Amino acid sequence: MKAGIVPVTPLQQNCSLIWCTKTMKGALVDPGGDLAKLRAAIAQTGVTIEKLLVTHGHIDHCGETGILAKELGVPIEGPHEADRFWISRLDEDGARYGVNGQVFEPDRWLQDGDTVTVGELELEVIHCPGHTPGHVVFFHRPSKFAIVGDVLFQGSIGRTDFPMGNHQDLIDSITQKLWPLGEDVTFIPGHGPTSTFGRERKTNAFVSDYALG
Repeated sequence: MKAGIVPVTPLQQNCSLIWCTKTMKGALVDPGGDLAKLRAAIAQTGVTIEKLLVTHGHIDHCGETGILAKELGVPIEGPHEADRFWISRLDEDGARYGVNGQVFEPDRWLQDGDTVTVGELELEVIHCPGHTPGHVVFFHRPSKFAIVGDVLFQGSIGRTDFPMGNHQDLIDSITQKLWPLGEDVTFIPGHGPTSTFGRERKTNAFVSDYALG
């Protein structure tokens, strides 16, 4: 498995390009916008995109996902259906934030415990509500690698002041669903640099073992 990060939209959201090195089939996770940059990344790596994956319904993560799916002729998987609320308002959020957004219907809503395949890779789906009610995380157990969207960042956690956000749900998602995966898991967050669960358990001001006491 290989992964690359392509920051997109004015909010510098980390769109991840992941692929199976055996088959050279891949997926874009959270292709929110800047489709020309994403097309260039696909061409540079020589990967054949077979699906688009979405962690949650905020516009910087999925505003142009529907447009790209039509263009490439590939399905969209994710997020959890509890984020239908957010995806249904992409058009109006786009106008509000000056980011192109278009409502879409995923080909497959994801549930906790589902798996998604990319080439011969299999990623586990972990439902992690809090930032949004339908947020999911993608975890590749063999390489101890996770794409966590806006659940967790290096040194911070996702905002919960948006509609349908819930701070306690977010803390529970991180401590009860992510930490048990292991301290040696490397993750790509929705914004900013990568980190490991172990580092965040030691140093994160919101969810370190010390902070939660």
